[in-house]
Amino acid sequence: MKNCLHFLFFLLTLSLSRPSTSFAQSKKSRPAEQPYFPPPGQWQHRSPATLGLDSSRLQQAIIFARDNESKKPRNQQLSQSEDYGREPNDAGIGPFVDREDPTGIIIYKGYVVAEWGQPSRIDMTNSVTKSFLSAVVGVAVDQGLIRNVLDTVSPYIPPIEVYNPLAGLDPDRSTLLYPFSTPHNRLLTWDVMLRQTSDWEGSLWGKADWADRPGNNKSDDWTGRTRNAPGTVWKYNDVRVNALALAATCVWRKPLPQVLKNYIMDPIGASNTWRWNGYRNAWIVLDGQPVQSVSGGGHWGGGMFINAYDMGRFGLLTLHRGVWDGHRLLSEQWIKQSLTPTTANTGYGYMNWFLNTDHKLLPSAPLTAFVHIGNGVNMIYVDPEHELVAVVRWIENNAMDGMVKRILEALPERTGGSRTLPNN
Repeated sequence: MKNCLHFLFFLLTLSLSRPSTSFAQSKKSRPAEQPYFPPPGQWQHRSPATLGLDSSRLQQAIIFARDNESKKPRNQQLSQSEDYGREPNDAGIGPFVDREDPTGIIIYKGYVVAEWGQPSRIDMTNSVTKSFLSAVVGVAVDQGLIRNVLDTVSPYIPPIEVYNPLAGLDPDRSTLLYPFSTPHNRLLTWDVMLRQTSDWEGSLWGKADWADRPGNNKSDDWTGRTRNAPGTVWKYNDVRVNALALAATCVWRKPLPQVLKNYIMDPIGASNTWRWNGYRNAWIVLDGQPVQSVSGGGHWGGGMFINAYDMGRFGLLTLHRGVWDGHRLLSEQWIKQSLTPTTANTGYGYMNWFLNTDHKLLPSAPLTAFVHIGNGVNMIYVDPEHELVAVVRWIENNAMDGMVKRILEALPERTGGSRTLPNN
């Protein structure tokens, strides 16, 4: 009897010292919270407090954005003229649309936690277009249409016929383009084109490479100079960006807006209201059909016309390193290359991924943050460390860091709030 009591006591002690099997199994099988991705046509809004954010500080950030509205004219054609009017042959050749009040959205853990202005309004996004351009080049690499970014571009590009129905009236006028045929241009790789270190030479759509941001140099100084070795000098240049867009169009054998729609924008649930515009004279013949070669920005008009919500979705895609709701749209390798600093400008990756190397761009932001930036300023701030995306439109260039600083001050770790993600 005594031994029996000892045995029962042993069993009781053992059972108390171990968690129940059902509890242990349920704890082990409990799924981790999944990132939230907004489905097409809708986007969950959450009050800042439910996610541990300080709503008053977010409101201060919005006030800051409005108080620091861009001083440039709302008439975008006039604004571009003021920026680039000293350039030779600066006339616009693409569409412009006037902007209105500053607008934007703040996305935390996938949810919209704040917005201002008219986020659904379609505006020019200027050089944020370059990020969409690099994305379609990235898909071409992932699909094997471009074997390696270190390949030279020239072997991929046949002679290109310019679409000109009136060309027959002037039979002596050349209707073919050879954008990568000069001795220098034959050396250029996809990588240096993406990093704006190509020093591509030539004219495209009536715009000479030297005429884009020439500074105080005369045309003779540019046209007769020795070319920089590819990869050694960084220069922001929209003519060269447009040469990349033309090359990508040839590789895809279809209009780039269709590629972007099928491989990026539709999968991330973007609206059907965005448009990627080119110039009125930027038409080629492709497989017997007239196709517009789109521009990489709004310098002479055109580029992406898009609302803040669709910009936010693209930012969320890059936050998640090319993955959207379990589906990989851009390869991990492509994202790594996009975030790799360019030797000639360590604050720049692939176009238009501006990096926060050494905190130079945004002193208040983490080193891992990056920004898709366009004139205006239009910016998509992406902060993987804080699961944060912010679309800020029509703010002064020197106010970008102040805006980011105020948003970060509203985060839970700054306010002592909870970082628990609520159930979907």
